[in-house]
Amino acid sequence: MRMSAMGDVAMTVPVIASVLTQHPDVHITMLSDPRFADMFAGLDRLTFVGVDKKNDYKGLLGIFKLFRHLRKNYKFDLFVDLHDVLRSQVLRTLYRLTGLKISVIDKGRAEKKALIAAAPSERKQLISSFERYRIAFEKAGLPTTISFNGLNIETDGYDQSVRYIGVAPFAQHAGKIYPLDKMKEVVKQLAQRPQTHIFLFGGGKKEKETMENWVSELSAEGLTNVESLVGKCKGLKEEMKKMKQCKVMISMDSANMHIASLVGTPVVSVWGATHPYAGFYGFNQNPANAVQLDMDCRPCSVFGNKPCKKGNYPCLNGIAPETIVDLSCEQ
Repeated sequence: MRMSAMGDVAMTVPVIASVLTQHPDVHITMLSDPRFADMFAGLDRLTFVGVDKKNDYKGLLGIFKLFRHLRKNYKFDLFVDLHDVLRSQVLRTLYRLTGLKISVIDKGRAEKKALIAAAPSERKQLISSFERYRIAFEKAGLPTTISFNGLNIETDGYDQSVRYIGVAPFAQHAGKIYPLDKMKEVVKQLAQRPQTHIFLFGGGKKEKETMENWVSELSAEGLTNVESLVGKCKGLKEEMKKMKQCKVMISMDSANMHIASLVGTPVVSVWGATHPYAGFYGFNQNPANAVQLDMDCRPCSVFGNKPCKKGNYPCLNGIAPETIVDLSCEQ
């Protein structure tokens, strides 16, 4: 079970795929948000159960309803909690009372808190979320080496002489978002390169409006090779097809970094309040492709949801657009 967030769920895929490959007698039922089903669609011996916690399984009563549904329709030998939040804690407790074996992820909360509080010279790389998921399966009696080679996603036909670049400028929290005016400059400089086409990724009304404004403004400057995909893709699978088509994705520390990683696309990721040290870097991504400034105040939070003590996120504002452009063109 791992219900959210999208990036964290995406990070379970390489581990779950590896467990299935290395343990051919295992069948996994994945409990997660229905929106994430396409991440698991190509995995053999995996059943995806969408848990709509806002409607069908809302609140505490919804957890009991989910438990009854699962007990009626599925027989489990093991419950692996990859989330360890209240919802999963209640569900696993109900299963424990039936005698089912339980394994729970160690999210390293204390280690991550210590990382934020540590002096700059004492900060060090924590183990990745992938490794934490792997250990949860190992504790359950399923030792696994992560051997994932990417999801088998077929791209639609496209002009292979064109260099497609994906740009995903948004994230859940302000401490993770590169200033939009500067990211627009990144898009503009990339769009000026010959044989280049830019895909803009995002979701929601506000992001859709921003992307469409960028497309309109750049088109007025003669740059007609910038395309917003916000609201145009039919589900996550189609977005993954577009990401696989890209030579490189430019992303924040966000779900788009992880989804692009699942299809094997190189990612140039931009980091501000958060840091790869916390263990959330994209699967198999080159550490050299993390754009970040070495500052004593970084990282100031694990998730980028804390107010900037300096007021204006100099960790993000200090990154020149050219740095992102140049690194993206090297991929």
